[in-house]
Amino acid sequence: MQPKGFGWTIHEENGMISAKTNISSISIGVLEVDKNRSYICIDLKSFYASVEAVERGLDPMTARLVVADPERSKNTICLAVSPALKALGVRNRCRIQEIPKNIDYICAVPRMQKYIDYSAEIYGVYLKYFSKDDIHVYSIDESFIDITEYFSLYRRSPRELGLLVMEDILETLGIRATCGIGTNLYLTKVALDILSKHSPDFIGELDEAGYRQILWDHRPLTDFWMIGRGTAASLERKGILTMEDIARADVDSLYRTYGINAEILIDHAWGREPTTIRDIKAYAPRFHSLTNGQMLMRDYDFEEAGLVVKEMADLLCLDLIDLGLITSSITLYVGYSMSVDQSAARGTKRFDDATNAPRVIMPEAAGLFERITDRKLPIRRLSITCNQVVPEEYVQLSLFSDREMLEKDRAVQKAVIEIKDRFGKDAVLRGISYLDGATTKIRSHQIGGHHSGT
Repeated sequence: MQPKGFGWTIHEENGMISAKTNISSISIGVLEVDKNRSYICIDLKSFYASVEAVERGLDPMTARLVVADPERSKNTICLAVSPALKALGVRNRCRIQEIPKNIDYICAVPRMQKYIDYSAEIYGVYLKYFSKDDIHVYSIDESFIDITEYFSLYRRSPRELGLLVMEDILETLGIRATCGIGTNLYLTKVALDILSKHSPDFIGELDEAGYRQILWDHRPLTDFWMIGRGTAASLERKGILTMEDIARADVDSLYRTYGINAEILIDHAWGREPTTIRDIKAYAPRFHSLTNGQMLMRDYDFEEAGLVVKEMADLLCLDLIDLGLITSSITLYVGYSMSVDQSAARGTKRFDDATNAPRVIMPEAAGLFERITDRKLPIRRLSITCNQVVPEEYVQLSLFSDREMLEKDRAVQKAVIEIKDRFGKDAVLRGISYLDGATTKIRSHQIGGHHSGT
């Protein structure tokens, strides 16, 4: 379909559709879309599995390998599946028991610190070619780079710049990468997620016109960035199955259903995205928070989960004190097991005075847990958030606060932090962390809930 009204000229060359226009900027309402910017997004293929293959002297593309911890449970999920296993039909993020028995493969226990180290080295590769101001690290294995200002420096096209970086990563670390190229961050991500995997050189490239030509009728919608299964299901109930359907849908109906998120849906349906890496770098949130959450290894009963809530609240207090912050409230999330119909419970407790004291926060967290949680249901997920955290200098003690006791607690917590920093996270633990069902001792040797590898 030829976009109308903008004077686009669309042509195809070497299997790639591109578009040209003499308009450098298109005004759409209050949205200003810069047509002169170019981005690449580099994604490291099956990153964890590739690192484990390289560490074993194997080719990441041919090795049959999964990254998973079989000791966690019989239903443990594979954090990564190598391309060779995917080619045999093994799903990414599958459970170990779902891998066909007739397939021989290596099971590598996660080593999160190792993956962080590799990711840092790959970031070093990016810095060989681009300024950190033009790089946005999206995840441990994916980064966006604004390459607009580098064409004259390197005298290379966007595709050639993408290949340059990909080849350097492969030569330096043995990790293969894929690349998306686009005229905005959204198109770059979509080119990476949908087009690059079908390209011989693992590079996908899109502009707005090409996006509408190639992907307007692409299904399923969940292949597109920021459309999850829930949103796709609700759109389907409206008879909307493709991006073109969203673009042609009744705008008022979309806003009634999705609120402000409808604006994102509509912009993305047309291939528009005004946010730049510079905008991301300049963004300053109005409020900050700290969160401690975990997926439990098995279904916990009410008493066991209450113990873990106390541990998590204690750890958050240490983080607050270490960072010199206080919080005015906490929010607790309790996720029930998938074996029951009820999904989750949530609640918030506000404090009379902002604080970071464990003698205040821990009992309030325990009380909140008792108030919102169904005692009869098995529990699998827990999360505590300290809301609206601010520097300690903003603290205002009430006339009824025991200042001397609070200062004594603070001195103890500072000493605990110093010991942990010097001798390890499990060098000093509360007595509750040695009770059955406690998780702090185990998690002190993990990163992101997985083995750190140290």
